[in-house]
Amino acid sequence: MASKPSIPKGTRDFLPEQSLRRQFIFDTARSVFQLYGYQPIETPAMENLDTLLGKYGEEGDKLIYKILNNGDFLSKASPEKLTAKDSNALAFEISDRALRYDLTVPFARFVVQNQNELNFPFKRYQIQPVWRADRPQRGRYREFYQCDVDVIGSDSLLNEAELLCIVNDVFTKLGLGDIVIRLNNRKILSGIATSAGLSEYFTDMTVAIDKIDKIGVEGVKEEMIKRGLPMAGVKKALDHISRKGSADTVLRMLAGSLTGAEEAQRGIEEMRKTLKALPPEVRSKVEIDLTLARGLNYYTGAIIEVGHAEFPSSICGGGRYDDLTGIFGLAGMSGVGVSLGADRIYDLMETLGLFPDSLKAASDVLFINFGDAEALSCLKLASELRAEGYSSEVYPDGAKMPKQMKYANAKGFQFVVMIGSDELKDGKATVKNMFTGDQFAVLQRDLCNFIIEKTSES
Repeated sequence: MASKPSIPKGTRDFLPEQSLRRQFIFDTARSVFQLYGYQPIETPAMENLDTLLGKYGEEGDKLIYKILNNGDFLSKASPEKLTAKDSNALAFEISDRALRYDLTVPFARFVVQNQNELNFPFKRYQIQPVWRADRPQRGRYREFYQCDVDVIGSDSLLNEAELLCIVNDVFTKLGLGDIVIRLNNRKILSGIATSAGLSEYFTDMTVAIDKIDKIGVEGVKEEMIKRGLPMAGVKKALDHISRKGSADTVLRMLAGSLTGAEEAQRGIEEMRKTLKALPPEVRSKVEIDLTLARGLNYYTGAIIEVGHAEFPSSICGGGRYDDLTGIFGLAGMSGVGVSLGADRIYDLMETLGLFPDSLKAASDVLFINFGDAEALSCLKLASELRAEGYSSEVYPDGAKMPKQMKYANAKGFQFVVMIGSDELKDGKATVKNMFTGDQFAVLQRDLCNFIIEKTSES
């Protein structure tokens, strides 16, 4: 007996209606990106392993899916490392490729390789899947889509402001305008570390802080101490990041308490300039969140995260990376971008019932098949409707009427057209509006105009 088929945990199949809903998210995001002048690119699903490793921090590197080398991948592996069962040491001997973890690092590699073909500043968007060996749960998958939008080759803080406007526009169009945009700055975190005497532990500090939503302040405190950070410094750092209030109030308090930290002051000024460039309807949604660390090593300035009250995780995130391309040999190419989590947005919209009812996996018109001669006549009329932009199907088999009508109902057709032997002889068609139940007798030569007219009325 054959075993029941399954798919890996953390991945999903999407039925036609679900796929159309996902496409609705992609199309909405794409339309906004293009309004702001961003252009599409694509990169391969897999990258060289050394392109990805070391770019996401200690935690991120553990989640990269490595691809075993072709053939006998153990043939070149060191016997000593095999005996020691040291998977990290073996990684580069048995694998030289990996599935991409995100779209940002591959984008930096893309820019370096294609720099002579690009105009800078280069504004790109990219909508493709990524893979992470994470623990699956609601809103967290092992295979998921990201909708990235970045501008690279410019230091201007107007880019941060523009990206926040793009984020607001996309979510507003999706019916999720009541978002919260959380902002922080890596320079401020660096200044806090300096002020607390934790400069040499900066990465450990940010990795721990990035988990505050999951493990709480006490959990972060315990992790910092476990990582060897001095207690006095931990307490001081946590006091800084716990500041709350309006954006202006938090920045004013920080400026006063971090007077000796020049990098922090630069970060504070960057935040002020970004906020000043925002229109009121976007700025009203911005909060300063000093616990926001996003434990990715490549961020150097602004850190951005978007949340919604009805969803437990962030639905968008990003930030400024000043020299990510430098890792690949092109120094001084600053960029900033955000990534919309399409799968989390889908789950949120489905929970809130925000998808349009019109998103059905169906054509506009179904022609009932009464026989070979009638079907040929229907094929000609269906072709005419398609030429006018109306998707149409002719049922392929001469099945009984109940079966064909069941098909029409299941797929949500608006119109069913019936041409039997009498209608064929008289040049007529019977049209049923499946939404209203109304039925009409129409000349076949007028069918196209009739469908256009009735569709415009609905």
